[in-house]
Amino acid sequence: MKMLAARAVGWLALWLLLCALPVLAGTPFDRPPGHLVTVPWLQQNLGRPELLLLDASPRGREPASRIPGAVAAELFSFGPREPARAQMQQLLQSWGISPGRAIVIVDEGGSYQATRLFWDLLHQGVPAQDLFILDGGMAKWKASGGALSQGPAPKPPAGTAQLGPTDPSVRVRLPEFLAATADPEANVMLEALDPDYFYGGAGFFNRPGHVPHAKLMPSDDFFNDDKTFKSAPEIARMLDYLGVRPEQQVLTYCGGGGAAAVPFFALKYLLGYPRVRMFAESQMGWLQDPRELPVWTYAAPQFMRDTPWVKAWASPMLKSFGLSTVSLVDVRPAEVFRLGHLPLAVNLPALALPAPGRNTEALKQKLAQAGVLPSHEAVVVSEGGLNERSALAFVALERAGLKKVSIYLDSVELWAEKGLDVARPTVGQSSPVDPARPDRTAGPASPAPLATSAHASSATRRADPLAAPGLFPVVLLATGLQPLRNAPPGRVLYLPYTRLLNADGRPKAASEIWNMLDQAGVPRYAEVQVLADAPGEAAMGYVLLRLMGWPDVKVVATAR
Repeated sequence: MKMLAARAVGWLALWLLLCALPVLAGTPFDRPPGHLVTVPWLQQNLGRPELLLLDASPRGREPASRIPGAVAAELFSFGPREPARAQMQQLLQSWGISPGRAIVIVDEGGSYQATRLFWDLLHQGVPAQDLFILDGGMAKWKASGGALSQGPAPKPPAGTAQLGPTDPSVRVRLPEFLAATADPEANVMLEALDPDYFYGGAGFFNRPGHVPHAKLMPSDDFFNDDKTFKSAPEIARMLDYLGVRPEQQVLTYCGGGGAAAVPFFALKYLLGYPRVRMFAESQMGWLQDPRELPVWTYAAPQFMRDTPWVKAWASPMLKSFGLSTVSLVDVRPAEVFRLGHLPLAVNLPALALPAPGRNTEALKQKLAQAGVLPSHEAVVVSEGGLNERSALAFVALERAGLKKVSIYLDSVELWAEKGLDVARPTVGQSSPVDPARPDRTAGPASPAPLATSAHASSATRRADPLAAPGLFPVVLLATGLQPLRNAPPGRVLYLPYTRLLNADGRPKAASEIWNMLDQAGVPRYAEVQVLADAPGEAAMGYVLLRLMGWPDVKVVATAR
């Protein structure tokens, strides 16, 4: 009986649709603005001869019911495919595609299937003005009481589409994608996978992680709870937070070319970004390359340097020829520095570095006198690992205007154990200058003033209303060894930085750090203010969040 009732409902919906055709044919057909159609618009225009409805649900996962008249159209499958043009033309004609006919694509909602078919048709040469997506998909259609048709999808009359060459303006190939990773200022590699994949906790293939310099924006971030797309201003705010600008070239990718279609569609057709392309082969194509192209798990692993890197790029030979743009800043106490240090290192004891907003000009002058230029990468050398001394120096050097700062995770002792030269000041050599008090030499380190002012966000902000402060929540994160003694009003998340480090002081795996940040409730879109009872403990949290790619982090320290 249930089957007979379902069939009766389906035939009734089809009969009503056929009855409406003469009326629809006599009224003008108004295409919707943009490339998203609403459920009311589709309900009003369903059955018009000028409209073709394609159901992008993949085979083997067909829904139990369809929108009346929807044609099954599944083009996407994982991996690059280059079918013959005649074969592709025949397939599109079998779906009923004809020149000038409006094509509305539907999926279950909040998915990449519709956007991927949109991209496929666009790449095959179907004009963009003919392509639309049902906002919210079947989820929104059903929630709105839309008519449903049971049984298999109909087979439409053959279309007359004639395909020319594919459109190269919407697709990036591996050679150009690889070249773009070398210039992250001009190019954005936008990954649409979930954080577990980005940070290496999960992986489709043999090497988990992400493409170097990629930014994380999962496809789920583009949808509301009801499966509709977020508004263009809201998506623009999220992109601005990540430092993605309209003038950059944005190359979207994922694991196999599915989820990447969501940011491609949103940026190009909802926001109007002019230079957006999709890397269809995505991570699978990247990892299949015989050159064994690199993948990262931390968002910014360049903040951490090891002995082979320092030996190569800060070598006296490169310095003598003026080829090295790396400066070594040793932040250990002066008396320890005198016992031995890396060649050509400059001694600036970390705890004598100025607090935020104090003596910044004096530090800049001393850095310049020591040959540490703003265009150089300043590598902080300390006792080894990531520690409070090196973290404080990292923050101070950034505040002094250096564009690239990193931390040497090994130690001078390990450097010597590898048989590398260790420099020592000659007898009678003057003591290093204390940059905070240029009229004095650096004696034993004294506690630094507490850092009470916020560090400016490292993300590049657009000068428009969407970049105004307060668009995302302010989250207070305590990273000290103990909970705050004088906690500010409101909720304060607590995650001691020691939980994020291994026993040797090196950061734990990116996937572990991500899981702990996620469990602690640290959102991915927020102004994160890192607090602690001591500035070094707050600085540690700051460096670790920057390592994980949080673009808007500020350092705050409370008084004991």
